[in-house]
Amino acid sequence: MRILHTSDWHVGRTFHGNSTLEALAEVLAALTAQVERERVDVVIVAGDVFDSATPSADAYTLLGDALVALHATGARVIVTSGNHDSAARLGFQSRLLRDGIHVLTDPLAIGRPVTIADEHGPVHFFGIPYLEPAIVRQHWPDGDADGQPLRMQAQTMAHAMRLVRAGMEEHAGRSVAIAHCFAAGVEPTEGLEREVRQGGLDVVPLSAFDGPDYVALGHIHGRQQVSERVRYAGAPLHYSFGEQHKPRGSWVVELDAEGLGTVEWLELPVPRPLVTLTGSLDEILSPENVRAHAGHWVCAVYTDPVPQSEPMRRLREVYPHCAMVQHQPVTAEQAPERSYAQRLRSAVTDADRIVAFLEHVRAGQGPSEVERELIRDVLDDRVRAEALV
Repeated sequence: MRILHTSDWHVGRTFHGNSTLEALAEVLAALTAQVERERVDVVIVAGDVFDSATPSADAYTLLGDALVALHATGARVIVTSGNHDSAARLGFQSRLLRDGIHVLTDPLAIGRPVTIADEHGPVHFFGIPYLEPAIVRQHWPDGDADGQPLRMQAQTMAHAMRLVRAGMEEHAGRSVAIAHCFAAGVEPTEGLEREVRQGGLDVVPLSAFDGPDYVALGHIHGRQQVSERVRYAGAPLHYSFGEQHKPRGSWVVELDAEGLGTVEWLELPVPRPLVTLTGSLDEILSPENVRAHAGHWVCAVYTDPVPQSEPMRRLREVYPHCAMVQHQPVTAEQAPERSYAQRLRSAVTDADRIVAFLEHVRAGQGPSEVERELIRDVLDDRVRAEALV
């Protein structure tokens, strides 16, 4: 059986105020073509189908079109809910969808698999929707294996996987688990979900996923291999500049008669590449850079000592898709670690106070020789004017 593992579509998300629906539709069309070309039997979407609990009408239309197109290839489709989804709204659609498209959002149904057979027998797919402990602990009042209330993601996921393993005992054959969480062993990366909290409360130990032949995870926007059989596919689009160097795609998983066979990465196209340009504003606006990146999403980090006039307007004249501009002076790291008040206290003369002010507003860079001469001239003129009064 050939399985395509994708996740984190985030239908309806914007990118720095720009709609991503058109780009996502293009990428999902490419994914559908891959499903047909690769003779995929089952497509898994591991959570965060929508970006919002209240998606727009256009977002519903795009999702419906994508699921129907995937189903038309002959593949079965299994979708679970993520932390961005409303499980109730996403689950409501499951009663309206045609046979062969399964939307799994009910925590009470975790132990009941969707079973799909191939020439080697049945494969059982156990869908685990995103489980917020404060919300789902009411369903399992007995708590975890030690009788403790379910307060952490690790406890909740461990309990869900116990339900999966119980379901595996009742249903002989190969098995796949689908979940949306933050697993231990994920490499440090930008683009982690906002809901990943500090202190490790939401980190799920890798041992929790023992049992199934393959575990398809969502929640992390970059491709990750936590173990040979536990993986993240990441998002199909780049949703932040921190993700710009990470490949977009999905895993094609083949189960043989014994269980996990091969796993292959399948690249997806990037409709508009992302690039971060760093240097002085004049360097960023140079003809060479413009020729190379005029069609990209651009994050401009200009390093001029002082803020430049209307940088975004000037950038968008040549980079129509400039989405972000940041001022990071090259001297910022060399700036004295003193507050403005400390600088003023050490100033003796009016000239010293002006220098302290310029260092404060210029991230540590004081006046040039020309500016120092101008400061002296202005102060001398003031002294002469006061003498005449």
